[in-house]
Amino acid sequence: MAIVCHHLTVGYREKIVQSSLSFTLNDGELVCMLGRNGCGKSTLLRTIAGLLPPIGGQFTIQTQAKENVALVLSTDGAIERTTVFDIVAMGRYPYTSLLGSLTPDDKHIIAQALLAVGLPGNDKDWCASDYMAHSDGEKQRILIAKAIAQQTPVILLDEPTAHLDLPNRIKILLLLKHLAHEQQKTILISTHELDLAIKTSDRILLLAPDRPFRLDTPKRLMETNAFNEAFGMDIFSLPDLGNV
Repeated sequence: MAIVCHHLTVGYREKIVQSSLSFTLNDGELVCMLGRNGCGKSTLLRTIAGLLPPIGGQFTIQTQAKENVALVLSTDGAIERTTVFDIVAMGRYPYTSLLGSLTPDDKHIIAQALLAVGLPGNDKDWCASDYMAHSDGEKQRILIAKAIAQQTPVILLDEPTAHLDLPNRIKILLLLKHLAHEQQKTILISTHELDLAIKTSDRILLLAPDRPFRLDTPKRLMETNAFNEAFGMDIFSLPDLGNV
């Protein structure tokens, strides 16, 4: 097990968005977090990442790694003229000297991280290219490579498929599932991609503002109508658009 939450309550000083969350996320699984806007998905990610303090309860990340969590935000950006290499190298800064010097081992880890997400990490010219010049799909892969370069057992991603077209949304989720299984990482993402989450995730963490959370396999959640209850509608039945 990698993440254990015990009666965890998250939110802001003036507002609690989720309370009494008790669950365990395991090594080697992709967990997609779903729910309506404002139900606390991003807040929970930021709390586990250490950016927000818990309001109540506690969580632990069970690992002996120097760095526990890598966080990829949907708002992650880059300064113009920042190279791909420099973006991924940011993942190595917790391990570098005070001067921030990269060792040959660090550079090897950066190259391997890019290769792991299907990008040419051994191509020096490509790595020296401007991050901002790449497509949205490639940018997302580069940010995931930065997280891999941190060598943490847990990777958290906030809306990693936002602003991507359908083929790239599918590729990113399949990539994350492969990384979770292949590298035995715990990967937790927030997403609105219900259909893709059902098809790719090992388990789904379903949050709702007015009812207890659910954490189960997609199949089990569908069998128990958990999605309909969380979203307050029969989301699997579309009206006849010709009669609307």
